[in-house]
Amino acid sequence: MKDQLISMPKQALSSDEISGLLIMREEEKLARDVYFKLYELWKVQIFLNISKSEQTHMDTVKILLDKYNIDDPVKEDVKGKFVNQELQKLYNELIEIGSKSYKDALVVGMIIEDLDIADLQSCIQKTDNEDIKAVYKNLMKGSRNHMRSFYRNLKNIGGDYTPQHITKEEFEAIISTSIERGPVK
Repeated sequence: MKDQLISMPKQALSSDEISGLLIMREEEKLARDVYFKLYELWKVQIFLNISKSEQTHMDTVKILLDKYNIDDPVKEDVKGKFVNQELQKLYNELIEIGSKSYKDALVVGMIIEDLDIADLQSCIQKTDNEDIKAVYKNLMKGSRNHMRSFYRNLKNIGGDYTPQHITKEEFEAIISTSIERGPVK
């Protein structure tokens, strides 16, 4: 995807587009860091696998930060540390919840993907740049797939989840469909 993003036209950025890229860079880091910590706690492979996927998401957003010469908020990539204090607070809360039980850890995964999808939808609405839209759509596909995986595991142990950020209809549409493959156009 890197070559595709670099070859797409560089367009002027609005303040909303810059803010969106900055928040998504750290939000993907939050997901990676939380999932890695939950893997350390529970030693369940889903957390390690999705943590690696979140690293890829972080790297993809970084391509756009570099392309547009935007200062990276993840200068020093310290796990569990964030420039955005709202994300710092959220990280701390999610680790506290996810440390209680494996079921709670899966719920944390659902919360993160729920939030990520809602934020990506909002960011897509605020951009007209094709390269940024392409990244956000692919990140959203990844988040839908992660949500499906977490939900399947949660249901297997008798858990359930009520969406907090996306609509119930959007949630039902995601969990009732198969894993999506390939890049989003």
